[in-house]
Amino acid sequence: MRLRKNMSGITLIELMIVVVIAAMLAMVAYPNYREFAARAKRNEARAALLQAATNQERFYLQNQAFTTDLTQLGFAVDNPADPTSATTDTGSYVISVVAPNPAANFTVTATYQFGGGESTKCNTFTINGAGVRTSGPDADCWTRTR
Repeated sequence: MRLRKNMSGITLIELMIVVVIAAMLAMVAYPNYREFAARAKRNEARAALLQAATNQERFYLQNQAFTTDLTQLGFAVDNPADPTSATTDTGSYVISVVAPNPAANFTVTATYQFGGGESTKCNTFTINGAGVRTSGPDADCWTRTR
């Protein structure tokens, strides 16, 4: 029997090396992807709060009072019977507005909806009529870039 000089195909060792390299790349890439996705959700919550605060100021200029109705601030609410809360586009955060003294102040809050690591980092964002921004449990969520 004559052996072929040009063998085609791959060996099991070569296949295993490729699998190991792919697994190592995935171990590095997946945590970075999760952090990137979490940052995108935080940015969405911050943008929604800033939009709500801007629209509250605009509403105040026209009506001499703040509102708790998010539909009047340009948001689509989930439940028309409760216009004080709405979800962000991805559904990760719930936006709610409170105006304890409608003539003087308002507070808009974004609360994270799901569990996991994000709920222990940036679970809530808040902005009020004076422009004071707070977050919890970590206090640096408004300025965090990582």
